[in-house]
Amino acid sequence: MDAITPPGPGAGRAVPGGGAVWVFAYGSLIWNPGFEPAERRLATLRDFHRSFSMRSIHHRGTQERPGLVLALDFEEGAACAGLALRAPDETREAVLEVIRERELVSSAYVERTVRLETEEGPLDSIAFVMSRDHPQYAGGLPLERQAEIIARAEGGRGPNDEYLFNTVEALRRLDIRDADLERLAELVRAQG
Repeated sequence: MDAITPPGPGAGRAVPGGGAVWVFAYGSLIWNPGFEPAERRLATLRDFHRSFSMRSIHHRGTQERPGLVLALDFEEGAACAGLALRAPDETREAVLEVIRERELVSSAYVERTVRLETEEGPLDSIAFVMSRDHPQYAGGLPLERQAEIIARAEGGRGPNDEYLFNTVEALRRLDIRDADLERLAELVRAQG
């Protein structure tokens, strides 16, 4: 089964039905969701992996000196562990607006409805996936090159290395191990 369902109407966005609105957090949304979730569940998204594959020219870098941020990159057979965050029913539209403003600052991410696996059973969630056709796509960079970029970049939301370190720590607290991110953090610290 394909993990991506076609977007609903309106600029490629996933339009929630009448039920709960879930957002898949795999990076900074874990440690800084921008809203107080009504519920959190450990979740896995199949056929995608978490990678520093998006050049950041807004939040963690600039046009002149882009940083790198995490994105969901399609890879058949892969799996990405993270959190499913449920928006409070009474503020779900406001939550969606805040998250879309943050995540869709450029058209590098595409909003999709995906099927997540959780211990409580499967659920449909909004996720922001990397568009490989976008100029900000930076997939396939070696970890050493990623570390060089992350160690020197800074944007409107702060240093790029802070983003990496906060994400690694948040994943550890959830008992989610990501060997590539942990190695990347070591490489960035070695440059400091």
